[in-house]
Amino acid sequence: MTFQERLITLRKQQGLSQEQLGYELGVTRQTVSKWELGVTTPEMDKLIQLSDFFHITIDELVGRGTPEPVSEEAETEQAQTAREIHYVPYHWHYEYKSRRTLFGLPLVHINIGRWFPGQKLHRARGVLAIGTAASGIFALGVLSSGIFSIGVLSAGILSLGAVAAGLLLACGGLSVGAIAIGGFALGFFAVGGCAMGIYSIGGLAVAQKIAAGGAAHATIAIGDAASGEIVIDIHSGVTPEMVRQTILARFPETCNIIAKLFSMAVS
Repeated sequence: MTFQERLITLRKQQGLSQEQLGYELGVTRQTVSKWELGVTTPEMDKLIQLSDFFHITIDELVGRGTPEPVSEEAETEQAQTAREIHYVPYHWHYEYKSRRTLFGLPLVHINIGRWFPGQKLHRARGVLAIGTAASGIFALGVLSSGIFSIGVLSAGILSLGAVAAGLLLACGGLSVGAIAIGGFALGFFAVGGCAMGIYSIGGLAVAQKIAAGGAAHATIAIGDAASGEIVIDIHSGVTPEMVRQTILARFPETCNIIAKLFSMAVS
């Protein structure tokens, strides 16, 4: 739509004559007539007045940026197209396997990628294994197993993960191992928010032999709220040496390091 056509349309929509529009703009009827016939073009200050008067931009006034009306048929077609658009998952995958081997395993095997339910896991197996499921001497993955293992679900001799099981050491939210450290720890020596073992230290500590914590239950229980055969209140003025001697008297086979560690609970 040209400027002349746009001006005529806007003036008629407002119900104005050429003379009335000219009065609003401070020009004569003849000037407005010349604009609508295309004989002359308004100066910039008059274009600004016109755009302000009709509450549109100058681009829209001169015929630029005016959206073409969309037919009902086109709208229906666009809506149908929108309904037919489906989400297509983006797949990416990277795998590297070194040529060199040790004990029949590649030195490095990396197999990672985006995983969706129903797909096979990206498995990595090597001395250093990194993958969705990884196994090796050093393993890193969502599911990992190895001598040194790190993962969401981790198992190994030394393991770290949200859920970790370690033959010697396990650290995680839920950990099980000879030495277990975590939110919930279960092991021969357990340390955590909730710890259970032969020896336990934690907010809630339950042990077969010695437990120390806010709430402790064991044969020898050390803590604020303690229960057991021998109860040591940490606020009773007992010294670390007295605690160590009590432990060695009741369990003479206790390792000296463990005895010293528990005696520190009252220091």
